[in-house]
Amino acid sequence: MATTVTLSELENNLSRRFDVSLRLRQAPAPELMATGIPAISFPRGTLTEIFGVGGSGKTSLLMGALAHATRRPECCALVDASDSFDPAGARNAGVYLPHLLWVRCGGKVEAALKAADLLVHAGGFGMVALDLAGAPSRQARRISLASWFRLRHAVKDTPAALVVVESELNAHSCSTLQIEHQPVRSEIRGKLLRGIAIKATTGPRQRAVSELSFRPFYHP
Repeated sequence: MATTVTLSELENNLSRRFDVSLRLRQAPAPELMATGIPAISFPRGTLTEIFGVGGSGKTSLLMGALAHATRRPECCALVDASDSFDPAGARNAGVYLPHLLWVRCGGKVEAALKAADLLVHAGGFGMVALDLAGAPSRQARRISLASWFRLRHAVKDTPAALVVVESELNAHSCSTLQIEHQPVRSEIRGKLLRGIAIKATTGPRQRAVSELSFRPFYHP
């Protein structure tokens, strides 16, 4: 008469016989870096993409995360592909500039990519941000999947969060977290922008939608 053996019984029998564990070991979940926004955290040791159309709050989210990190305090690096970073605006947003390394790349996307790779390998940074939002989309699209894979591999098992800000998704499967920004409504008084509400969709594996509000850096 045939005997039915369960998988767990088979694992236990083989483990006792060969003194080995046959159970699959799951990788621990990455540590999360707070951004100051309860609905969004960046996983350390991974690549995160923030993308969306212009004026959708991508830079505001990045500045908020940098402000939270540099005040903790952690040293952070911002690789600015298009030289569009505004230090005065970042300071007004709460970023502690003495803890921020600003790397200007003069519109050269490939140089920005190499700089981000060097900074991740150098270590010592809580966050390395690569800002491609101001660069032409066609240049960002030319970045090969192999280059994104190298960046993902470089940041793996490090305490750094690698965050890429861009107009459209480029790293695709190489990014652990993808945050898409879509403007929902804006508040304008006179000719001045007083605030913007955006819908942030996070994924890719588990999709979640949050609505966030941002205020301008300057208040007249």
